[in-house]
Amino acid sequence: MKFPVSISPLEIILLVLFVVYLIFPISIPAMFLPYINSNLGMVCIILLTIYLVLYTTPILAVLSVFVAYEVFRRSANQWNPTPHPTQEKKDTKMKNMNPAPYVSLEEEVVAKMAPIGIGSSIDFKASTYKPVTDKVCGGSMV
Repeated sequence: MKFPVSISPLEIILLVLFVVYLIFPISIPAMFLPYINSNLGMVCIILLTIYLVLYTTPILAVLSVFVAYEVFRRSANQWNPTPHPTQEKKDTKMKNMNPAPYVSLEEEVVAKMAPIGIGSSIDFKASTYKPVTDKVCGGSMV
């Protein structure tokens, strides 16, 4: 097999590195993940890929597109800047924020003196109060 003369040794080395990166599941070091997942890092990778597409051999250009995609995919799978809390953690946090229920003095007095609901039967007390509604003049329906 004979390679064309126009491929430089640097392009051959880059081609071998790209193929190795695509074949093997090489993870990106954790110290580079914030830089790759930032806006500036993504722009730099895209610009580098465009440069390789425009100024290198076609096989290296195609591989550079695949490598850029894999870099984005692998870095997104590994990087988790803020882990989402589980439902159990949310529930315990909500329980801690809500105070324990207590019965105030007013609630105790109303519970003792309320005529409805005390005992087995409900006894209604007769009252002289009769609610009366008057016509509302000039009121709107809204």
